[in-house]
Amino acid sequence: MPPTATALTRISQEVIENLSPTDRRVLNEHELGQRWGVSPKTLQRWRSEGRGPRYLKLSKRVSYPLDAILDFEQSALHASTSERTSV
Repeated sequence: MPPTATALTRISQEVIENLSPTDRRVLNEHELGQRWGVSPKTLQRWRSEGRGPRYLKLSKRVSYPLDAILDFEQSALHASTSERTSV
């Protein structure tokens, strides 16, 4: 039986909480694009439109904190096709 979305979120949160300070806690736009199967250009467009997960911009480097990615993924989960999308 596949895990539920709640179980996956709990597992993901546990993984983040158990990371040591030296572990990476952010993904760059190429890594996030691979995770979601979208291009970095799509993520760039979403940022300009105010869509997508929260991000960090330090100098010219854009990165996405893992907790922001997980929050965004959680908000994108739907129980049925009749739900209105807010993402």
